[in-house]
Amino acid sequence: MELHHEFTVPVPVDDAWRALLDIERVAPCMPGATVEDYDGKTVNGSVKVKVGPITVTYKGTAVFEEQDEDAHRVVLIASGRETRGQGTVRANVTGTLTEQDGGTAVSVRTDLTVTGRPAQFGRGVMAEVGDRIIGQFAQNLAEQLGDKPQETSPPVDEPLDLFRTAGVPVAKRAAAAVAVVVALVVVLRRWRRR
Repeated sequence: MELHHEFTVPVPVDDAWRALLDIERVAPCMPGATVEDYDGKTVNGSVKVKVGPITVTYKGTAVFEEQDEDAHRVVLIASGRETRGQGTVRANVTGTLTEQDGGTAVSVRTDLTVTGRPAQFGRGVMAEVGDRIIGQFAQNLAEQLGDKPQETSPPVDEPLDLFRTAGVPVAKRAAAAVAVVVALVVVLRRWRRR
């Protein structure tokens, strides 16, 4: 599935570029993410995702395929596998930064493939969850960049709670499904009475 997200950060584009490539600094801004190793091109780490009472941890790598400083464009290829299960995630992420009123507009295009338990939510819910994750990331990043420079804070080992994040969209879809089932039951009962 293809996802597109946009957000702004309150610093000039060159500062935002340097900050977004500082993986150890920016990783704690992403809900559920932990960086284990980074060699300047490849990131090894994990993402914890909570789905109701179940916590799924994906371990994997992300490789910078392109870092075009002049165009402020980055391409990242990421893949991971559940540590306890058969699920996988693959993403081809393209980020572009542009100057906007003294700040920076960030455009992120993601080609995402998810298998396993989280995939059951479907494209609509995944898009809404993606919006909220990127929104939280952008807010955390804006707060971090808006402050005076400080030492990198340690990553928070808090899983991304998909049920809480997607609770409203999932509930809406569940309510719609229940309404359809109830309508079918009523129609079938009336048809049987004839």
